[in-house]
Amino acid sequence: MATPLPAGLTTGAYDIDTSHTTAAFSVRHAGIAKVRGTIAVTAGIITVGEDLESSSVTAELDATSVSTGDAGRDGHLQSADFWHAEEKPTWYFASTGIRADDDEYVISGDLTINGITKGVELETEFTGTAKDPFGNNRAGFEATLEINRKDFGLTWNATLETGGFLVSDKVKITLDISAIAKG
Repeated sequence: MATPLPAGLTTGAYDIDTSHTTAAFSVRHAGIAKVRGTIAVTAGIITVGEDLESSSVTAELDATSVSTGDAGRDGHLQSADFWHAEEKPTWYFASTGIRADDDEYVISGDLTINGITKGVELETEFTGTAKDPFGNNRAGFEATLEINRKDFGLTWNATLETGGFLVSDKVKITLDISAIAKG
């Protein structure tokens, strides 16, 4: 059975507007505080079919663009201890399915970080459509997911004197997406 599209969303291809889209992450540090950062979304296409089941999403992110507000930490994250950004700078997401879940949507897909691909689910909210001052038809989405960094080979850590580890395994990722309808 086909699931209808959210009200106001029309069929067609939408380019992710990388200048108005953010990918943010947070991870617990030393068990007491969160480190937050962003990574640039460099490309993506949302293809809206006649229904949710025939729709899809692809996106690319640039691991070398990480920004946490601390240049030393950013360099460490890009290093072989974490992301191997020099060798594997691009992260990929490709949806494998979309389904409705009450007032939200779940986008299942394959996420590749550090050259390792794992299945994930993004809890997604359609935030609406608008025509911008330049005549572009836009669609907005917010998505969240939580990953275990070790699933992507991100295993570096340090033991704390008080017990526990410096970096949590759980990483929360939030995406705010603005997409522009093609033609």
